[in-house]
Order: sequence, then structure tokens, then C-alpha cells
Amino acid sequence: MVEIKRVLAPTDFSAHSEKAVRFACALAERFGAELHLVNVLSEIIPAGPDPLLMPVMPPQFYQENENRAKETLRSLIQPSWGKPTRLVTAVRWGSPVEAIVDYAQEQQIDMIVIATHGRTGLSHVLLGSVAERIVREASCPVLTIRDSHRVAPAGDGGA
Repeated sequence: MVEIKRVLAPTDFSAHSEKAVRFACALAERFGAELHLVNVLSEIIPAGPDPLLMPVMPPQFYQENENRAKETLRSLIQPSWGKPTRLVTAVRWGSPVEAIVDYAQEQQIDMIVIATHGRTGLSHVLLGSVAERIVREASCPVLTIRDSHRVAPAGDGGA
């Protein structure tokens, strides 16, 4: 028997990741599981000819971003999406893939539910896929929720 006690839904607060969070919320309710919501913030890396001349962001910049993300996570779930047994929210800094995979291991997550944009071709090669890397690297099952409103490639259905 499959037992799912903890479901992780990483979110970047986009409309597409909201669909995955909704699904994860309903899944957590169905299994009587906790729902973990995680947002990963990227550190700003100075770019330019001489990084030493770039301004350093003050500590309050990072604290304000983290506080804003925490508040958004706390208010993200709508009652109509389902009722997990418990809601856990977290904000992590760093690379999304590593932060999500590490969080899943630390919290003994049973399933990750994540949005995938379904990129193909050159955009997939250039941009890669956070969801695809999480599927490969996570130690638990990963359910991907695909974007159903994909834009047709150029040349499909033109006049």
C-alpha cells in the first residue's frame, strides 16, 4: 500500500505553479497528509566587467524578500482547494533544484508535486527544466503538472 504522509509543492507564485499547488492540496486532503509549500529565492549575483565595483545588496533587502515570500506562502491556499492535515511553509535561498531536493530529503517528503512548463526543442535545451532535474534527483516520487495552455510552435495553424 502506498502511504503518503507529506506532500511538497514548490512554488514560484506563477499562475502555472498555482495549478500544481491546487493539485497538491487536493492530494494532501485525499491522503490525510501534510502539505509543504516551499519558495526558493535566488541570491543576486553581481554581473559586469568588475564584480568588485557592483553594489552589494544590504541585508534588509534579503530579509524583506524572505518576509514577503513567507507571507505570500501563508496566504496562498484557498479553502476550496482542499484541507491538508497540516500546512508547513518554508523559504529557501539558492538553486531551485538543490533547495527543493534537499528540503524533500530533510523533511522526509513522500511526494513532490511540481509544475512543468512543457518546453520542447531549443528553449528546453537552453533553459533546461527544473522539474525534469527534480524528477531525476529526488529520492521520492515526483508528479509533474503540465501547462495545458502551451503556445503552439511558430508555423502551426497560421493563415
